Amino acid sequence: MKQIIQSFRTGDTMLEEVPAPLAGAGQVLIRTRLSLVSLGTERMLVEFGKSSLISKARQQPEKVKMVLDKIRAEGLLPTMEAVFNKLEQPIPLGYCNVGVVEAMGAGVADLQKGDRVVSNGPHAEFVSVPKNLVAKIPDEVTDEEACFVVIGSIGLQGIRLAAPSLGETFVVSGLGLIGLLTAQLLKANGCRVVGIDFDARKIALAKSMGIEGINLSEGTDPVRWVEAYTGGVGADGVILTASAKTDEVISQAAQMSRKRGRIVLVGVVGLNLSRAEFYEKELSFQVSCSYGPGRYDENYEQRGQDYPLAFVRWTEQRNFMAILGALQSKTLQVQPLITERVALADFAQIYGDIGQSKSIASLLVYPDAAPLSTKVQVHARSFGGSKGVAGIIGAGNFTKMTMLPAMKAANADVKYIASATGVSGDFLAKKWKIAYNTTRYTDMLEDADVDLVMITTRHNKHAHMVAEALAAGKHAFVEKPLALNLAELALVEAAYQKQAEAGGQATVSVGFNRRFSPMAVQMSKLLGQNPGPINMVFTMNAGAIPASSWVHDLAVGGGRIIGEACHFIDMAAFLSKSKVVAVMANALGPNVAESTDNAIITLRMENGSQAVINYLSNGNKAYSKERAEIYSQGRTLILDNFRRLDGFGFKGFERTKGTMDKGHKQQFEQLFARLRTGGEPLIAFDSLVNTTKASFAAIESIKEGKWIVIV
Repeated sequence: MKQIIQSFRTGDTMLEEVPAPLAGAGQVLIRTRLSLVSLGTERMLVEFGKSSLISKARQQPEKVKMVLDKIRAEGLLPTMEAVFNKLEQPIPLGYCNVGVVEAMGAGVADLQKGDRVVSNGPHAEFVSVPKNLVAKIPDEVTDEEACFVVIGSIGLQGIRLAAPSLGETFVVSGLGLIGLLTAQLLKANGCRVVGIDFDARKIALAKSMGIEGINLSEGTDPVRWVEAYTGGVGADGVILTASAKTDEVISQAAQMSRKRGRIVLVGVVGLNLSRAEFYEKELSFQVSCSYGPGRYDENYEQRGQDYPLAFVRWTEQRNFMAILGALQSKTLQVQPLITERVALADFAQIYGDIGQSKSIASLLVYPDAAPLSTKVQVHARSFGGSKGVAGIIGAGNFTKMTMLPAMKAANADVKYIASATGVSGDFLAKKWKIAYNTTRYTDMLEDADVDLVMITTRHNKHAHMVAEALAAGKHAFVEKPLALNLAELALVEAAYQKQAEAGGQATVSVGFNRRFSPMAVQMSKLLGQNPGPINMVFTMNAGAIPASSWVHDLAVGGGRIIGEACHFIDMAAFLSKSKVVAVMANALGPNVAESTDNAIITLRMENGSQAVINYLSNGNKAYSKERAEIYSQGRTLILDNFRRLDGFGFKGFERTKGTMDKGHKQQFEQLFARLRTGGEPLIAFDSLVNTTKASFAAIESIKEGKWIVIV
């Protein structure tokens, strides 16, 4: 299918051939008929992409600080590689989509194939959208009218926050598309509405809709105009739908407001507020968040958990339905706003010079018979007879920034990359010469050329995908963790045992890369093949992750002990050359859901060694992220962030320094070498199981407050 995407690095806007998405659980697959270009938002993204690195940094000062902290902790080169990789990632454009239902995932009960629907899907021939972001279109509303529903909801949410009442005077500052829709909706609420803009065409259009207009290009003082219009009282409310870097817009809003007036920001303006202007009138100011309650709430948007209507009257979806109702009753008029209708193939007519566009609303028209294909060939390559051919499931940051560069160094052959939307997979397939981009990961399970399936999805999918790969006779590499609970681990163990009993040679590898780093290997050699009981202290200055992140969700991410601290459980086993037999863990927070990123874990090893893992998120990011201290037979090793290793009491060794190397490259070199020539697994399967059980035991210990024995 065709989809419009944009590069953050160059600002280029492209129409790409990508695989169509699937309708996952709780999702609706839609064949697009029309989509509306949000010129304000999309112009801002395009212009940001076209700006220089210095300009990008100036626009995001908070990101600059993060970069500087990363440089101090990890070094210049790794940081710059991470920054450039981030900028290279393309983004899909668009969020005002109209089409017909093609398929529904499990849990979608109120729609059927062929229904006309509106959604916040991007500019693509097919989109897969969570059910709470989809609304059915009434028969009386045309496709063109329905294109305005999502962007209309943005204005509607600003109005709901301003709480207008009959007879009040409201000013809408900025008569772009959202501003004109907002003004109409305010008028429908029984308000006297004044619109402000520099564009005479937009002022004229507003006046044709019964809205007063102030043309700033004529030199009119908007503050005095509003004062005169309201008899010296001032506006009851001001809704800012403008896009401007200056603080003047909000200052004007404050000056033209009455005492205790309400100001709501829907657009993007400078926010250096004058205390005096707000203090003297006791003004209220609020920023509106997109389409309404539910926005950016993963439980609502991705998991389909609706808010009870009695407690949250207007959610995103219910705002969509309210705009559809206004269109159905002809309260909201949108046909006069349409400036142009452009075929999808001619998208450059809109995006070619979007910064200078005078359009109010541009519609993209899609072909009726777009083919539905979930696999796209990106590079014509032959893999017949090759060993060690891989397919990758997941095209996120780890795949992009860490795994694929390391695999290139290992001369790995990759035939497939699979992702949910196909956009990130398209970029990576082109960059790394991957043959196929797909949204259906089972393609690689069914392909005899593929020897290895590499899994880098969210953690709750790991165990099931490993089991599927083993059942298909494929080797499996999974970025940690292997599983999230004992039931999932049992599923993997059963699949591994079944294929082994059938004479299969498939292996399982987990991304415990630290043990493959040059400095970790050197530590192991210095300690010897039989180090005896040793003391190990590992500290991970992991940094905080927002509480809303999926990583903290025990059902999806498993928490940070299972998902990340497992690295150093494996390191303890590697350096002591022994398994974990018991675990005791204490946490800083009041319950396990809050404490998995501030925990102290103690391990007892089979050979008498012991380890303490300090997994902490409340430290400073400028300090080293990872540190290891090993005490053995009057000797000490200190590893600092995989950049420096100091030895005390070791004959012939004092110090090693270098760039940070956490072992990804070495891990993949060894993995693919063994796939091609044979040999033992990188890490014994029973060791992987032991490490995984130890991470589960840490969570159980926090709950129970006692030592947990590994069975």
